[in-house]
Amino acid sequence: PRALSVSPSSAESHPGKTPPRPRRKWEVFPGKNRFFCDGRLILSRQSGVLPMTLVLIVVTCGLFFTFDCPFLVKHLTVFIPVIGGVLFVFVMASLLRTSFTDPGILPRATADEAADIEKQIDTSGSSSYRPPPRTKEVLINQQVVKLKYCFTCKTFRPPRTSHCSLCDNCVERFDHHCPWVGNCVGKRNYRFFYSFIVSLSFLTSFIFGCVIAHLTLRSQTGESLIQAIQESPASTVVELVICFFSIWSILGLSGFHTYLVASNLTTNEDIKGSWSSKRAGEEHGNPYSYNSIITNCCATLCGPMPPSLIDRRGWLSLEEPIPAASTLEMELPTFAEKNDAEMRGDKP
Repeated sequence: PRALSVSPSSAESHPGKTPPRPRRKWEVFPGKNRFFCDGRLILSRQSGVLPMTLVLIVVTCGLFFTFDCPFLVKHLTVFIPVIGGVLFVFVMASLLRTSFTDPGILPRATADEAADIEKQIDTSGSSSYRPPPRTKEVLINQQVVKLKYCFTCKTFRPPRTSHCSLCDNCVERFDHHCPWVGNCVGKRNYRFFYSFIVSLSFLTSFIFGCVIAHLTLRSQTGESLIQAIQESPASTVVELVICFFSIWSILGLSGFHTYLVASNLTTNEDIKGSWSSKRAGEEHGNPYSYNSIITNCCATLCGPMPPSLIDRRGWLSLEEPIPAASTLEMELPTFAEKNDAEMRGDKP
């Protein structure tokens, strides 16, 4: 990143040197993310168990279409593989959209912006270093909401924003970091995450029901259910086990997020109890709720897609300020270091 701070005049003074290659902003992005297709796709550097998620879905559906569907088409209806195929495509599309979409990452402050905040001191006129206030208060729907200062991104977080320690980014309307999709879930990809878990619930339930129907039809030939399971292809038993142990957690997760959508809450807010009805002896309600289930659902899932704020495919010019975390953290002491020095009596 320091090579980007070279001015054009210095490049002209060394005509024999090759000018630096123009780079896009994603190439010097300070967060812990990986980019693909020249910055069009973004993924957490720690992709978690996303490959396992893909393998489980593809393998289970592949076994279902290969071994169960021919039998069910012959004895029931030809629409079974059609329904399964539609659900499979919808699940995979929603999963990939969730994994490779910018969840709502906020850009970090530039070096100049961060330095300006560093220079803030108390109104007493003391020359000793004092860090900027850690919180600000704003009024939302007649309720006071505190904005916390992020010492990594060097900016005050907007409402409902939180810093993800795994991705090292502040994410708008942060819900949680999901290792199953390999990305944060936030303002820009929550609707895809919700459609993924709901459609996966339907797909898992559909396959589970079809496998049960397959075994039931086999047992109607005079054999017991145990004999039907033993004579069925091994893939059918594998599908039965996978669906049986996964369907309950998937249905529970879908139900939990349906409650969150209807209440206009995030997982982060629900776990922390940010808007519990009674807190610290005072009445607190969710200032973001519209007091209507339908309106909350529409606001969360059907609103216009907000644009990405990090402009990851934009070109980085030589004169453009570099995000604070790229250079400032190497040149200026952190807040913690300055506070420690002040406590020891050292000069700032």
